[in-house]
Amino acid sequence: MVTSPERAPHGRSTAPDLAPSNAMDAALSVVAAANGHRTKAAFAARALRAVARLVAVTDEGALTEATGAPSDYSALLQVLARPEAVADLHTMADPDPLLPAHLAGLRAREHLLAAEGGAYTSAQMATALGITRQAVDNRRRHGRLLAVTLGRRGYRYPAWQIEQGNALPGLARVLAELHDLDPWTQLAFILNPNTWLDDETPLAVLRLGDLDRVREAASAYGAHVAA
Repeated sequence: MVTSPERAPHGRSTAPDLAPSNAMDAALSVVAAANGHRTKAAFAARALRAVARLVAVTDEGALTEATGAPSDYSALLQVLARPEAVADLHTMADPDPLLPAHLAGLRAREHLLAAEGGAYTSAQMATALGITRQAVDNRRRHGRLLAVTLGRRGYRYPAWQIEQGNALPGLARVLAELHDLDPWTQLAFILNPNTWLDDETPLAVLRLGDLDRVREAASAYGAHVAA
């Protein structure tokens, strides 16, 4: 039996509306995680100060909306992208001019990974395809399956790659056209509307069986990105 794919790369919040006691528990968990580790404690202190500042400058309605986000990271990113947070950033002595762009990139990646059914771990992908984890890894390394890395959390395989227990027909040939691009860029190509496909997503067109059009779009996209 295949367990449900991960809807996003991070765990869900246990409650949509954080009561004071839950907030205290969360703060204590940060302290416990950093206990005895100087570097972790230093980072935890900065992170907690940043969250306190965000809570102070962000509209209460926006905070309420953010607490309903699908994961704790999603809630944080949603608030960080708010105009209040961006404006507050520029009041600091040494603002990071690239931070808004970094945040937008993180949110875009989260949406890509959660789209079309979420993502599988390597073990879940192996179970869904009826093969071993080693076989899944081999297919990934040879460009027959698409996976993105989440660092120490390992690889995640978008669930839309599986159709009736098998790999989506034609996917390997499309990935071959994109082999010079990194996996996140490949994922963005497949899931975003494409002008070469009359603003349909390559995934939608591939599901219709029109492999040649998707391969042509992938080739053009690769050349455009590389230019």
